[in-house]
Amino acid sequence: MKLIRYGEAGREQPGVILECGRRIDASGQFADYDEAFFAMGGMESLRQWMDEGCPGGVEIPAEVRLGAPVGRPSKIVCVGKNYLDHALEFGEGLPSEPVLFLKASTSWSGPFDDVVNPVGATQLDYEVELAIVIGRTARAVEEEVSMEHVAGYSVFCDYSERAFQKEMGGQWTKGKSCDSFGPMGPCLVPAAAVPEPQALRLWTKVNGELRQNGWTGDMLFSVRHLVSYISRFMTLLPGDVIATGTPGGVGMGMQPPRYLVPGDGVELGIEGLGEMRQRVVAAI
Repeated sequence: MKLIRYGEAGREQPGVILECGRRIDASGQFADYDEAFFAMGGMESLRQWMDEGCPGGVEIPAEVRLGAPVGRPSKIVCVGKNYLDHALEFGEGLPSEPVLFLKASTSWSGPFDDVVNPVGATQLDYEVELAIVIGRTARAVEEEVSMEHVAGYSVFCDYSERAFQKEMGGQWTKGKSCDSFGPMGPCLVPAAAVPEPQALRLWTKVNGELRQNGWTGDMLFSVRHLVSYISRFMTLLPGDVIATGTPGGVGMGMQPPRYLVPGDGVELGIEGLGEMRQRVVAAI
């Protein structure tokens, strides 16, 4: 079972990808994959509907746009410097605890949508990340039970404007939150289908050149630890997203730095979860 959302941006409808690869509309049974869906046991209801043969579901045309596989979350919590090689290329030492920041939910974007190089931007960068989607409310949960709060996983790109992030004062939010800076997809894979989230290869290519080639087992702080740790400082609601950090190989870390420019093509993927593609375009 893989969850997708499809249609015009802002008006997406829920669907599923069957094991045979067919994409089936689920909007006759479910309003959306959002906080209410996850909180009310939607994953179990969706599985039952699929086991019954998706009654009433029609096939989704192949050419239809895919949106992010969950509705815009209440918050996107990001983890900085969570891979050793990226922490070293970032150049500010290794964290003793998870480094957290929030990314504006208005950055939410589909897996194949264009990424917009903002007005005044000179240092647009990419970061492939494993995304955790929360399935039930998590508030100060113990690490031993934290995985019970995970609905599933997806591919995420934490696009960043490094000059906004590092040279304009304050925290990182302004370099992380521009429109289109948070694509996720192409689907949500249920947690039960990913028994070991610390054993996944993740990668990025820019214009066909392999830039990032990492392994989730190299995280400094594991998925299990992150869900528990973050829930100490904020309540995680169903449908919230945790972006777990990126491996080395980002444009900022190269000598000299190699940032994205309009016309570039970015491909990102995680083993077993799927692949995304974005084209960089100039702001209008």
